[in-house]
Amino acid sequence: MPLEPLRIGTRGSALALWQAREAARLLEAAGIASTIHVIRTTGDRRADVPLALIGGKGVFIKELEESLMKGEIDVAVHSLKDIPTLTSPEFTLAAFLTRADPRDAWIQPDGLLPGDLKHGSKVGTSAPRRRAQLINLYSHLDLEEIRGNVDSRLAKLQEGHYDAIVLAAAGVNRLGRADVVTHLFSVDEMIPAAGQGTVVLETLTERIDLREQVAAITDHRAEVESQCERGVLEQFGTSLDCYSAVAVHATLTEGELVIRAFLSDLKGNDAIRVVRNTEPEFATTLVVTVAGELIAEGALELLARGTTA
Repeated sequence: MPLEPLRIGTRGSALALWQAREAARLLEAAGIASTIHVIRTTGDRRADVPLALIGGKGVFIKELEESLMKGEIDVAVHSLKDIPTLTSPEFTLAAFLTRADPRDAWIQPDGLLPGDLKHGSKVGTSAPRRRAQLINLYSHLDLEEIRGNVDSRLAKLQEGHYDAIVLAAAGVNRLGRADVVTHLFSVDEMIPAAGQGTVVLETLTERIDLREQVAAITDHRAEVESQCERGVLEQFGTSLDCYSAVAVHATLTEGELVIRAFLSDLKGNDAIRVVRNTEPEFATTLVVTVAGELIAEGALELLARGTTA
């Protein structure tokens, strides 16, 4: 008797559906049939409200995890950067898809770079770590909150609400909108968010059968990089929240693992940057070293300033 198709739960945005379809394609290539089920999340319903006011990044996964618990779906597809660092032991990240471009994209209708914009130009971005790094690099810009999916943010830019916006290159590329990108920040210019560009499949921890099934589509490099990035953040425990201006990016190549980290107060005035490398087999040690250096440079004091920074 053939196995029932895996039920994939996803948000309903164009980008989320692209991710779910890509997961389904990879599963099919591995001999695993699946169906896609759309679930609307709090983050989607309240796209006009800052994330921090409605529960932080977790608002994009809450309803999906509830559907997992109820047995309505078998796996949930997420952008890894939307998943809080500290997660419930009831859930497991069972598969990591091949990472897309992790960089941040600068989008400016007239083709101007950040340094070319006049003083006080309005730049839209909702991520504290982007705001802090941009201010740290370009103090003449006025950083303003922007919410919504990729298309709605691009529309707000075209309507003149902002002079420029910053989005994740992965999302722009996946939706076929790479033509709007003016500039791609290098990972040294602007360190990406932990997990940026990576799509994951989440299952119930107790479903060992499912975990083993979907692990067939895991990309080893994406898994190692993601675990290192989240590992650095895990060293801070509950000191981090959705207001924290923190970024961690790992790059695994043959024979070398590099971890870049950034942490700042919310105004971007006091910024800490750490870049360290090692051989891949010493990944765990490097994670602890990078977090330790951030802490030694005053990271906990910066985080303690909270929203008043």
